[in-house]
Amino acid sequence: MQNKSTNKDSVPHDPTLIDTHCHLDMQAYDSDLDQVLEQAAHAGIQKIITIGTDLASSKAAVNLAATYPQIYATVGVHPHEAGKLTPTILHEISCLAKSSKVVGYGEIGLDYAKNYAPHEVQRKVFAMQLELAKELNLPVVIHDREAHEETIQLLREIGPFPKRGVMHCFSGDVSLARQVIDLGFYISIPGIVTFKNAKELQEVVQTTDIQHLILETDGPFLAPVPFRGKRNTPAKIIHTAQMVADLKSMSLNDVATMTTHNATDLFQLPG
Repeated sequence: MQNKSTNKDSVPHDPTLIDTHCHLDMQAYDSDLDQVLEQAAHAGIQKIITIGTDLASSKAAVNLAATYPQIYATVGVHPHEAGKLTPTILHEISCLAKSSKVVGYGEIGLDYAKNYAPHEVQRKVFAMQLELAKELNLPVVIHDREAHEETIQLLREIGPFPKRGVMHCFSGDVSLARQVIDLGFYISIPGIVTFKNAKELQEVVQTTDIQHLILETDGPFLAPVPFRGKRNTPAKIIHTAQMVADLKSMSLNDVATMTTHNATDLFQLPG
């Protein structure tokens, strides 16, 4: 299905959108972060959640959230960094998690595509952090790449999660989507959905009720068409929203309304 969005960033004036997963602390935004945030505001991006992937990025996320009213943060240790986790780091992250604008724990999970840490280490660190997220009473932000079965297994073993969670940058099929929803989790749709070869993700969007979907950029990565291969920014989430609208035969306004509601509900964001 063709993406109907234009090359200009444009969003409905009311309602607005939320980018639930971006890495604003990364070097890609160092030179022009204020401009990136201004463009997002102009495009109608109401709130942005910047994601912790290790201790340093978690600290940076908390600092960004303290500096900008529209930014919120998560903290956690990404599976790529699992081999570096120590009790001291975990304690520091648990302290950061108590900051007033921390709204989730993650991104955490399993990545069997890159294998930066042994699988058994990833599983141990994932399990530890799932338990910590429950103790902290925070929703979990899950990274799952080529590890669907074991990710779901651990979530089932350690759950239930009273604050629920989200499968970030969803990369599975319709069957996996149903399992995620059965856990009470949301499915997060990235710009990949605009790619011509993303048939499986497009089918997930078509067959999943909008009440289970939220949107993300995963910026600076995975820019949607027509910006594929370029730096992704929160303002570009409009193209992902438009593709979801096209796939579901919904209006862009309705997609924005529902995904904003879902993100606000999951992360307990102020209205």
